[in-house]
Amino acid sequence: MTEKITNRKIIEILEKNDKYCSHGDTVNYADPPKVFENCEGSFLFDENGTAYLDWQMWYSAVNFGYKNKRLADTMHKQIDTLPQLASQYLHKEKVDLAEIICKYMEEKYGVKGRVHFNVGGAQAVEDSLKVVRNHTGKTHQFAFMGGYHGRTLGASAITSSFRYRRRFGNFADRAEFVPYPYCYRCPYDMKVETCDTYCHKQFEKLFETEYQSVWDTKAKESEFGAFYIEPMQGTGGYIIPPDGYMEKLQASLKKRNILLVADEIQMGVYRTGKLWSWENFGIVPDIFVFGKAITNGLNPLSGIWAREELISPEKFPPGSTHSTFASNPMGTAVALEVMKMTQEEDFGAQVNKTGAYFLKQIQALKSRWKVVGDVSGLGLALRIELCEKDGYTASRELADRMFNEGLKGDLLVGDKKYGLVLDIGGYQKNVITLAPNLLISEEEIDLGIHLFEMLLRRCGAE
Repeated sequence: MTEKITNRKIIEILEKNDKYCSHGDTVNYADPPKVFENCEGSFLFDENGTAYLDWQMWYSAVNFGYKNKRLADTMHKQIDTLPQLASQYLHKEKVDLAEIICKYMEEKYGVKGRVHFNVGGAQAVEDSLKVVRNHTGKTHQFAFMGGYHGRTLGASAITSSFRYRRRFGNFADRAEFVPYPYCYRCPYDMKVETCDTYCHKQFEKLFETEYQSVWDTKAKESEFGAFYIEPMQGTGGYIIPPDGYMEKLQASLKKRNILLVADEIQMGVYRTGKLWSWENFGIVPDIFVFGKAITNGLNPLSGIWAREELISPEKFPPGSTHSTFASNPMGTAVALEVMKMTQEEDFGAQVNKTGAYFLKQIQALKSRWKVVGDVSGLGLALRIELCEKDGYTASRELADRMFNEGLKGDLLVGDKKYGLVLDIGGYQKNVITLAPNLLISEEEIDLGIHLFEMLLRRCGAE
């Protein structure tokens, strides 16, 4: 522990963590790890009662605020009725939740499908891989550079970071990674105003000849079963693709009978102003994966929606995949309430209005600080690139310092101390990715901007 801690209770927690807990999780990125004791709305609280405004809300899992009363009441009610049940049996909440998701797809997009539930996001990604392999007979997939789909073995194979695979041997089914249209730092050094989606043209070239290794020109068949996408990249830095790109990509895939799988684990459930982020980009995937915010982080639940022809009982029969805690009553009850809550009003319009206000504030931030590079956002998924004083060269050092300083909880506003919880993403780990409470107030947004500027000054930014 490099930072001096004086609170005896916290010292004991940290000592036990050092002795008994695996350090294989991300808790131990920080030194010392941060300990929180309470939460409410947009805030976390430490042992001293110091409020930390949370700009990342548990990696976009707590979209509706900590201790959301309506959702907490739903959970308490479920505890008193049917808190647990083996996943081989049915309960009403499971089928009602599946019905809402499926009817949404039928009524809005005219596509019939089914839902399969699991527990965590990576497990749902694994289930989707089974559906893809079962339908196509292919073991290889396309995925994007900068994409993140989880850290189980199957999900790691389609996640671009070698860091997550390095310790675990050869991945024979590793995805073919394709450059994502990251226009601010274009992998082809093009300009979005004049490139005419050059990156998509490069993808199309893969199918011109068999010697590009992905296409048999005689059999008209690809070695690849699906293309896994985050329509708006999450861990990669909350990157928004240019207009028309995703539509062109889906057209290319349909022409070759390659499935499109959308990972909605971070960006789903109104983070981008729509129920599913892919709805912003003119596409309808063959499969999409969801989790995290579907229960507001209260009880783990994830799942996939797939088109009927991919997941019908004849195609994907009982026992094709299984988890003891899949479709658990606690998770499905809360998720059902989340879906009902967001359907009672134009929730997307509310998110977009708040997001527009937040984006305006970070655009003003850019005008005041040389080190703030690209800023952008969709709904309440926003990004701030931290750079050197040239406004472009990525500064991981500044991002790391601000992250750590924000967790000290000693930013004085009036006579009250605050902290600011940040999350860092991006290809060069210089992007502050913002996933605030979807119910955040304008006053809380203003407070966050003030705290962020205090951190910039403390870290010596220009």
